[in-house]
Amino acid sequence: MAPLLNALSSARPHLRTRSRWRLFVLQVLMLSLFVTLLTRLFYLQVPAGADFKAQASDQSLREVVTQPTRGLIVDDMGRTLVANRSSWVVGIDRTLMAKTGDAEQDAVFTRLARVLGVNAQTLRARSLLCGDPGSVKGTCWNGSPYQPVPVAKDVSQKRAVRILEQAENFPGVVTDTTSLRSYPSPYGVNAAHLLGYLSPVTETELDNATKSGDKSLNGASVVGRAGVEKSYDSSLRGMPGYKRVAVDSAGRVLGEDSEVASKPGDTLVTSLDAKVQSVTEKNLDGAIQTARKTFDKVSGRNYEADSGAAVVMDAHTGRIVSMASQPTYDPEEWVGGISQKQLDRLYSKKSDDPLLSRATQGLYAPGSTWKPVMTIGAFRHGYGPDSRLNCSSGLQVGNRWFKNYESESYGSIGFDRALQISCDTFFYRVGLGYWQKYGSDPADVNAKDPLVEEAKLFGFGKKTGIDVPGEASGRIADRKWKAAYYAQMKSYYCKRDKADKGTAFERLFAHEFCLEGNLYRAGDAVNFSIGQGDTQVTPLQLARAYAAIANGGTLYAPRVAKAIVSPDGKQVRQIPPEKVGTVKGTKALEYVDDALKGTTKVGTLAWKFTGFPLDAVQVRGKTGSAEVQGKQSSSWVATYNKDYVVIMLVTQGGTGSGTSGPFVRKIWESLYGIDGEKVGAKKTDIPGVSAPKDLPVFSPDGAILPPVSTAKETP
Repeated sequence: MAPLLNALSSARPHLRTRSRWRLFVLQVLMLSLFVTLLTRLFYLQVPAGADFKAQASDQSLREVVTQPTRGLIVDDMGRTLVANRSSWVVGIDRTLMAKTGDAEQDAVFTRLARVLGVNAQTLRARSLLCGDPGSVKGTCWNGSPYQPVPVAKDVSQKRAVRILEQAENFPGVVTDTTSLRSYPSPYGVNAAHLLGYLSPVTETELDNATKSGDKSLNGASVVGRAGVEKSYDSSLRGMPGYKRVAVDSAGRVLGEDSEVASKPGDTLVTSLDAKVQSVTEKNLDGAIQTARKTFDKVSGRNYEADSGAAVVMDAHTGRIVSMASQPTYDPEEWVGGISQKQLDRLYSKKSDDPLLSRATQGLYAPGSTWKPVMTIGAFRHGYGPDSRLNCSSGLQVGNRWFKNYESESYGSIGFDRALQISCDTFFYRVGLGYWQKYGSDPADVNAKDPLVEEAKLFGFGKKTGIDVPGEASGRIADRKWKAAYYAQMKSYYCKRDKADKGTAFERLFAHEFCLEGNLYRAGDAVNFSIGQGDTQVTPLQLARAYAAIANGGTLYAPRVAKAIVSPDGKQVRQIPPEKVGTVKGTKALEYVDDALKGTTKVGTLAWKFTGFPLDAVQVRGKTGSAEVQGKQSSSWVATYNKDYVVIMLVTQGGTGSGTSGPFVRKIWESLYGIDGEKVGAKKTDIPGVSAPKDLPVFSPDGAILPPVSTAKETP
C-alpha cells in the first residue's frame, strides 16, 4: 500500500501540468473562435452592409408593367386610319381581395357580375393567374400578379361610375382607364383586311421573346394578328414601362418606389388613300349588290355574287392605293377581346369566311384577263404583230368541242383584235400549236411550254411579297403540277370511281382521273391559254402583272407601308418600292399596251365607257368571265393607264363588263375628278392625281397634316 501511495504522490505535479496545458489550449481555441466571429460580423455589417441592404431592399420590391400606347396608322395624306381611345377597365386587386373571406369574395363577384352583365364564374376565371388551380388557358391572367387583373374591358362609363360610387360594396375591385384601339374610319372606310387586328400575346410568343431578349412583350401585351398590325407589330407596339412597388413577405403591395415611363409606339405611314379606299369599297359593294339583282340565263336564277375584291395600285411603284375585299368584318369586334360567339360567327359557313382577304388570299381562275400575258409569251416565241389566226365559233380538240364565247365568229384576225373582243378560239389555236410542237407526248413532264414560262416570268404561281401576311401563292397548272397532283390524289379518286357516286360529271371525272389524271393533254393546253382549268391567281397577282405591262416590264413587291415615324415626328425608317423581277420583250409589251386601249373604245368594255374622256385619260382594259364547274361565272375587269391599275372581281357575278365594268369606271372617275367628259371638274381623290412622294407633315402640337409636295414618287 505504501509504495502505491508514494507513486501517486510523485505523479500529481505531472498531472497538474497537463491539465493546465489543456486549459490553455482550450482558451486559445475559444478566443480564436470569438475573434473569427467578430471579424465576420464586422465584415457583414460594415464593408458588405450596403450590398446586403440593397439586396434585402430588392427582395421587397416587385416590378409592375406599364403598357405603352400603340402607334398610329395613317394614310398617305396623314388621315388617321387606326388610333387609340381611352376605355374603362374593371380589375381585381388580388392583394385586397385576399383580405376578405371566401363568402365575401363570392358576394363581391356576384354584385360585380350584376353591374357588368357578365357571369360571375366568368369574372372569377379571368381573375385567376395562369398556373393557379382551376385556371383556364386563354382566360386566365398571364401578367404580373402585383397589379390589378383586368376582368372586364371597354366598360361603359355609367357602369364604371356606379362601381366607383359604391366602392364599399366592391372591396378589391379597381376601376381605371386604359388605351384601346379605335378606328376613326375617314370617309367611312373599312380596310379591315389591310389594317388587321390585335389579340393577347401567347405563352409561346412570350417564351420566344424571353429567349431572344425582347423586352417589348410582357404578359399583358397585345400583338398584331393580321394586316399591317402584324407586319409592323414590333414598330407599332412601343416599349413597356415599369413601376416598382414595395411588397411585404406575404406579397401585399405596400407602396410605390420608382417608375420608368413607357415609350409610345411609332406611327406607320401607309400608301393608302382614305378617299380612294372609300370609293373602292363602295363600288365593289355596288357591283356585288347589282349582280345579286341580275338574272342569270344560264343557271335560271339571279347571280349569287358571294364575294369580291378590288385593287388600286400605283403602276410605277407597286404601292397599294386601295384594296377592298367582300365579305369583310368590323375590326372593332376584336378590341378588348372577342367572344366565342363572335368568333363562331366569323368562321361560320353562313358568313362565308369574312376573315379571308379575297384580294390577297382568294384563288380564282383568271379567265380572259389572262390573254395579255399569253400574247406577250406568244410574241417572244414565234408570233408577231402580223400574225393572223381564225376566230371561229368553235374548235375541235380531241373528242371535245371548245366553243367561242356565245359561239361568235370573227374570221381571221390579229392579236390586237383578239384581245379587244376576247376571242377564245384564237388563243385556243395558240395553245394547241405549242402543245403540238413541243409537247404532244402527254406524259412528258419536261416538255417546253412558252405560255407557262411567260406566266412564271410575270410572277404567277408564287407570292408577290406584299407586306401583308397570309398571302396565297396561286397556282400554275402545268405538266409537273398535274403529275404531282395525280400522285397525291390518285387513291382518293380511284376509290370514288369504284363507289360510283355523285353527279354524272363527278363520276366521269373520278373515272378519267383514276385512269390517266397525270397526262397533260391538248385540252389542258387550250384551257391554260384562256385562263381556265386548274390555274389560279389572286386579284393582287393580276394587278401586279398589269402594272408590269403599264410600266414597261418591272415587277414590284407590292407595298402598303411607306415609312415608320417616331412619336415626335422624326422619320425612323423609309420603306421604298422593291423591284423583284423584269418581264422581257419591250415590243411585245408595247403592242399589248396599244391593243388594250381599244378594249374601252371598240372592244368588250366600250359599252360601259361610252362618254368617258379616253383621249385625256387613256384607260386600257381587259374583261373576263371565268367559269367554274358547278358555279356561276365570275366577273373580272382589269384596267390600267400610265398612273394606276384598277382590278375588280365579283365571284359568281356574271360577265366582266356587264357586272364590274360600270363600277370600275366610277373608280377611274373618282381618281381623276371626271364629270361627264371633263377631267378635273371635280376635286380629285388624290391631290395632283399621282400618289404623293412626300410623307405627311408631323407638327409639334401632334397634328398630322398633308404632304407639302404632291410630286409623284419615282422608284
